[in-house]
Amino acid sequence: MTPAARVAAAIEILDLVLSGEPAERCLTTWARNNRFAGSKDRAAIRDHVYDALRCRESFARLGGAKSGRGLMIGACRSQNVTLGEVFSGVGHAPAPLTATEEAALLAPVPEGLELLDWPDWLLPQLKADLGEAFVAVSLAQRERAPLFLRVNLAKTTREKAMAMLRRDDIDAEPHPAASTALKVVQGARKLRLAQAYLDGSVELQDLASQIAIEALPLDGVASALDFCAGGGGKALALAARAPKLRLSAHDIDAGRMKDLPLRAERAGAWINLLPPGAVTGQWDMVLVDAPCSGSGTWRRTPDAKWQLLPERLDALVALQSEILQAASRYVAPEGYLVYMTCSLLHCENIAQAEQFAVNPEWQWVEHRQLTTQDGSDGFFYSVFKRMNAE
Repeated sequence: MTPAARVAAAIEILDLVLSGEPAERCLTTWARNNRFAGSKDRAAIRDHVYDALRCRESFARLGGAKSGRGLMIGACRSQNVTLGEVFSGVGHAPAPLTATEEAALLAPVPEGLELLDWPDWLLPQLKADLGEAFVAVSLAQRERAPLFLRVNLAKTTREKAMAMLRRDDIDAEPHPAASTALKVVQGARKLRLAQAYLDGSVELQDLASQIAIEALPLDGVASALDFCAGGGGKALALAARAPKLRLSAHDIDAGRMKDLPLRAERAGAWINLLPPGAVTGQWDMVLVDAPCSGSGTWRRTPDAKWQLLPERLDALVALQSEILQAASRYVAPEGYLVYMTCSLLHCENIAQAEQFAVNPEWQWVEHRQLTTQDGSDGFFYSVFKRMNAE
């Protein structure tokens, strides 16, 4: 495919996404229906689509319309690409610019467009919550997220893992924020077939999660429950950090954990999977990776950014409080409750922690808000300790 044909394909896919279809599904369907497209074509089209969704508002302003075509015109303008070379109508290229589109390009570009790539209704809240970090975080959220790997220190060292990755033409460098973290700088698309990944020496995991797991107090902790385990990434990280830990994983949707047994076997870990709603007993540590807006990960899933509505956020905040209270029942005396989200919003993070900390039975040990300024996704964690009633 020519570069212009890739843009035309991205326009087609973006129109579907803007109509409400999930981006990932649209990309998969397009690839299935256009098997002539090679892997490099599919990767380039994917990049076009996700770049446009990250910058939907600013690209729409630059392109004169909130449509697939408008977004790609805006994308080309933002990258100083000559529009006539792409929008030529030659072969499979998009049609030439119309007179209306040409006229729209003559309008002056408003200042601060790059700060508008958030849902309109959420902008005031984000500005208040992020404070001085708002501009830096806004700019970073428009870029592709870096790819991080977690080295399984129960199986290998960071240096050996890097050497294994190099043999498969993947370059990765250590990140100082976590002893397990590697940032992939080249060859990311080769990872799924790399020996270090296949034998469980490394796992995909964002830097923020690794920072949080490494910070958890494990002295005196012999058992742990990942209450909202999902795919089990944090449970696996905890197992690698403390191989002797008796670890259980639970999720209200068992399907989310379907790959966890295979991942655990690959990592050399043993994790007991609990059926939905079948949690009993108490643990020295309970992790609550709560359902949230995902605002900290929107550069990875940018279509989700535009789907979040105020009523959905309100429902999530209520659910988080409910889950936190429910999970707290399974923490043993002197044990720890860890609340986590991949959110940037105070209502899901510090406000939830403050509300829970009112309970005199609990001591608020620590909390931390991570943003792109830390080199990671947006993430929050808070640690509480149950006081011994005796």
